[in-house]
Amino acid sequence: MGLRTQKRRRRENRTDYKARRILLMSDLPRIVVRRTNKYFILQAVESVEAQDRVLATVSSKELLKNGWDAKKGGSLKSISAGYLTGILMAKKLGDGKYIVDLGMARTEKGGRVFAVIAGLVEGGLDIPANKKVFPSEDRLMGEYIGMKDMVEKIKGGLK
Repeated sequence: MGLRTQKRRRRENRTDYKARRILLMSDLPRIVVRRTNKYFILQAVESVEAQDRVLATVSSKELLKNGWDAKKGGSLKSISAGYLTGILMAKKLGDGKYIVDLGMARTEKGGRVFAVIAGLVEGGLDIPANKKVFPSEDRLMGEYIGMKDMVEKIKGGLK
């Protein structure tokens, strides 16, 4: 048996095909969470016969329209920004059952991607998630970077 050539997207560390197959077999729409150098990008995606169709997109850039003050050092890829972006996406989608697609993102307990999931769950989406991996409440609310007032104000406006 010879060696098999890996698919291009696997070689580039962009797609885990085994994980993607498991996600697609669930027959649930998924929320794709991606973190760039500056922002979080969330997309609700529905797959029909392995063809993806985007239902809704939200970027943490939209927090600027809701009162996020980037000049005070508020990074749009911080834990609080991820949490609020998750709430924004949940508000846009209404309610429903989804699964989360983190792609090739590194996951660690209390990390930024789990802050996004915490926002999605708090926003009212039915997502299977273990609350033990979510960041602590004070990290979600931005106390560690002195942005608690701003986060609470924006969160109140999103609900």
